[in-house]
Order: sequence, then structure tokens, then C-alpha cells
Amino acid sequence: MILAHAGRNDWIVCQITSNPVGDQRSFPLKPSDFVTGALGHVSYVRPGKVFTANETLIAYAVGTLSPEMFGTVREAVIAVIEGR
Repeated sequence: MILAHAGRNDWIVCQITSNPVGDQRSFPLKPSDFVTGALGHVSYVRPGKVFTANETLIAYAVGTLSPEMFGTVREAVIAVIEGR
């Protein structure tokens, strides 16, 4: 999931996986969390897995999250950074 532009051709991204991993911070991302598009099934946001990726690694967009869910993801990433 793209969180923000990092400059040049890089983006700050957060991992989304279809596997319900044992990550205590992960939470589900459902089709109803999108305003456009959707993933084919319930997936899981992993706010502790944040990295930068060059735009050449981004193949396509599957949709746009609702502002509420985007805020939830952003706050979860901030919580990890702040050690909450």
C-alpha cells in the first residue's frame, strides 16, 4: 500500500498480505474499505513492514482506500514508529 511520495521516484509503502500471519499489529483490509476497486479477498495490513520502493516496482493500482481506512493505516504505522 502506498503511503507517501518519498522524493525522486521512490514511494513509502506498507506491506499487505493475504496470509493471516502471526503479526499482532496486523489487521484486516476488506473490500468494503475501498472507495474504488478492491482486493479479491480479505487481506492484512502489516504496519510494522514499511519500506521504500522505486516506482518501477509498482505494477498497477488495484483501488483507493476510504479516507477512514487510510487514516487507520497511517495511525498504525505511526504507532509502530513511536513504540506504542
